[in-house]
Amino acid sequence: MNEEMMQQLSATAERLATAAEALDRVLGRLDAQQDALNAKVDRIVAAVEEKPAQETDATSAEQLLERLAELEKTNANLKAQTARLTRKTLPPIVSALLSKSMAETDERFEPGALDKALESLTVEQRIAVKAEMARAGILE
Repeated sequence: MNEEMMQQLSATAERLATAAEALDRVLGRLDAQQDALNAKVDRIVAAVEEKPAQETDATSAEQLLERLAELEKTNANLKAQTARLTRKTLPPIVSALLSKSMAETDERFEPGALDKALESLTVEQRIAVKAEMARAGILE
């Protein structure tokens, strides 16, 4: 081998050694990053495991009981409000229609007479009037 070849081989070996050192530095940085990530994961796992499961269950059970009591109270309020708002008497228009056709509104109506009294109304209005009368206890 001649001297020129030896120099080229020597230069190539130096470049390979430099590249190997660069790769070694990169691998060192990657290992350091991996260790940092592992430490973070370990801290997160420790924090999660630190809370006892019983404490979490007790807290959620208490919250559910509070929510249940709140919903029951709201339900009772809505039922009371509904009871106050239900109509106890017939609307004035129904009373007027019935008084024109019938002598007394306190007695039970025959289906034919009621239909005759309500024939001037639309089908939807007749259904509404009969529903109101049923609620008031006039119809069965």
